[in-house]
Amino acid sequence: MQDKATLRLLDKADKEIRKLPRNVKGALYDFQYKFRENPTNPTNGFKQLKGERLFSARVGEYRAILFHVGNQDYILVALRPRGQVYEHLERYRFDINQVTGALEIFDVVASEEATTSQLADPASAPEAEPLPTQPAPAETGPSESVPESARPLLADYTEDQLRELGVADGLVSLALTITTESRLLGLVEYAPRHTEEVLLALADGRGFDEVMEEVTRPVAVSEPVDTTDYDTAFTRPATRVTTADTDLQQVLEDDFAAWKVFLHPTQRKLVNRRYKGPARVSGGPGTGKTIVALHRVKYLVGRLGPGYTKPVLLTTFNKNLAADLRRRLLDLGGQQLLDRVDVVNIDQLASRIVSESDQGRQRRRTINDQQAAREWQDMLTELGESTWDADFLNAEWSQVILGQSVRTRAEYYRARRAGRGQRVSRAQRAEIWQLVERFTMRLEERGVWTFRQVAEAAARVEGDRAAKIAANRAREATAGGQMLQHQDQSYASLRFRYEHVIVDEAQDLNPAHWTLLRAMVDHTDNDIFLVGDTHQRIYGNQVSLGSLGINIVGRSARLTLSYRTTREILGSALGLLGEESWDDLDEGTDTLRGYRSVLRGPRPFFHGTDTWEAEIDALVARIGAIREQAQAEGKFASVAVAVPTRDMVGEVERELVRAGISAATLGPEGPPSGHEESVHVGTLHRYKGLEYQHMIVAGAADGLVPNANVYRYEGSDPARYRRELQMARSLLFVAATRARDSLVVSWHGDPSPLLPNKLMQSVVPPAGAAESATTTESEEERFEDGGLFKPPNTLL
Repeated sequence: MQDKATLRLLDKADKEIRKLPRNVKGALYDFQYKFRENPTNPTNGFKQLKGERLFSARVGEYRAILFHVGNQDYILVALRPRGQVYEHLERYRFDINQVTGALEIFDVVASEEATTSQLADPASAPEAEPLPTQPAPAETGPSESVPESARPLLADYTEDQLRELGVADGLVSLALTITTESRLLGLVEYAPRHTEEVLLALADGRGFDEVMEEVTRPVAVSEPVDTTDYDTAFTRPATRVTTADTDLQQVLEDDFAAWKVFLHPTQRKLVNRRYKGPARVSGGPGTGKTIVALHRVKYLVGRLGPGYTKPVLLTTFNKNLAADLRRRLLDLGGQQLLDRVDVVNIDQLASRIVSESDQGRQRRRTINDQQAAREWQDMLTELGESTWDADFLNAEWSQVILGQSVRTRAEYYRARRAGRGQRVSRAQRAEIWQLVERFTMRLEERGVWTFRQVAEAAARVEGDRAAKIAANRAREATAGGQMLQHQDQSYASLRFRYEHVIVDEAQDLNPAHWTLLRAMVDHTDNDIFLVGDTHQRIYGNQVSLGSLGINIVGRSARLTLSYRTTREILGSALGLLGEESWDDLDEGTDTLRGYRSVLRGPRPFFHGTDTWEAEIDALVARIGAIREQAQAEGKFASVAVAVPTRDMVGEVERELVRAGISAATLGPEGPPSGHEESVHVGTLHRYKGLEYQHMIVAGAADGLVPNANVYRYEGSDPARYRRELQMARSLLFVAATRARDSLVVSWHGDPSPLLPNKLMQSVVPPAGAAESATTTESEEERFEDGGLFKPPNTLL
């Protein structure tokens, strides 16, 4: 019996096919299944086009262009109207890249035509400036006398250098003639993915060595490449095709499905690697950190033996992200995968552990950090204590004492205070300890405790379990076998709660969370895998992983290519971060150097109004125009509005509804059921991990972002002042990078001092014009209308 054929989709072909009418895509889906049964069936109109590899087949009024890899394996290269298929067959080039070993198929003619065409509307898609973190290349030697307008963008490089970096041989000469960014973008639109990344990185001013290290070396093959062995090239990770022909329809209908099957080779290496301990992956928004985490879960589950337990933990900081991870994991691997994974928000996990333990018998109500800070303030007022600030004491207690499970004054004297800023002497530590003892007694008397206390209690439970396991192993080693006669047989059968722990949005977890996670998994290979970006830290949790027993030294990697955000939005978002220095979760520094995008779109708009009412009117008009345009095109446009406070959320939602626009508040679990297509309105903290076509960040005014109360620390506690400003920048950065297609940042009165003047000089379109191109409150709740973003003149 003849084996069925496979039909896989070439990377980048999906973009062109998505633009085709729905009936054409439907015909393609029907063709796919017929082709798999018998490619040469007369109804398929299967014909050889060029050489031994290129074929075409009938798909309604179109013809599919197919590349024959070998045996019964085919790749769908393009879908063209019948009359265009036989023109310029030499336009299709298929090679094996000598650097990456990948099979690359591309349209040479389309690339050449794209480099000579001009932008149809320069105003709607202006030349993008280099990203703030990427310096312009130095110009030396004779090239300095060449007029800038005529000088090729890559004049500092040779053909041999481009080939060494892995640029497709058929595009090397053409690439060196490009003089404008718009023409370069036209070229790479049709180029193989690796060529696109290399050329854009060089054009952004990154040197040869840097591009070699960060773009080419991760995907380069070590063995010699046989440029005639298509079967081997087809199996290499750098060959970007769908992993199974049955994925084709899913990829064309769903962006997330494309991410599932088009993992970048750099990402795939991180997913499939064996780590000799904890590992960390960092990267800016949209670089695929969460996708890597999900695939890592699938990889680890695939290595488990059969069973019905859940030995893999996938966790994150807030509830709506945990729910989203569960949905995505189900999409990725089905119920069979989900059944082996515990997907839960970290605070809910801690509460579950405490409830199962003896401590769970203590019926205590949980309060958030904002409520705890008020309790601190009330206690200090009652004591007449004015030396210490309530917020400082709350943070010291939460991050240092609870975070490190400090139980005695002597332990506190020795505790490390990484990231706390303000120095405290031994005598001051004694004063703080005494106040902490009073405070914990106060909470106990009131029958309440904080989420941080719950996490610390859970960490203590799991720490005791880990200690017993270690003691039992020591006894086994001494006795030469298992201690079968131990008085407590359950003692000998204790196991760690999980075999593997994967953490998404790692930058938002506090020290107590990390202590808990470390205690729940053995110190072994592939124990902890975490992904995150400290530039997106919005909850103020400073940690040093090494001091908490999580050693990631030598096992850290960084992703730099954004798949979500356009170059224009990315450039503006990076400007919001200012010149701050960012940590790496381990007392080092982190950077977004090399962070880039291959997507293009309109520039973001920054504008202000005199009053909050006028600002709301402007955003309502803009959203109305966006929705009207999308409706006229028969499409759905996802839109969101992020504001500093809860009161502002309600006001924006009411005005949208009054204008006849469906709107819904974004809560801890995401939008209310049935409102997935409404305009989502939420505080800045609610948008972590989400994505929208159009994003409006409103209320970015002085006194709101950051809150005016933050300035009181400028003189009294400079370290805290810097942290608060940095957290405010992170919130703006996170909100801005939720946008896929367009971004608007607005304010009333004076703009936030965190908005760079350069960004606010953008041309503002008319207000009504659309762009041309039921669980307990978790710790995250305290930040809404608390700390940074409360309305002015309210107490902390």
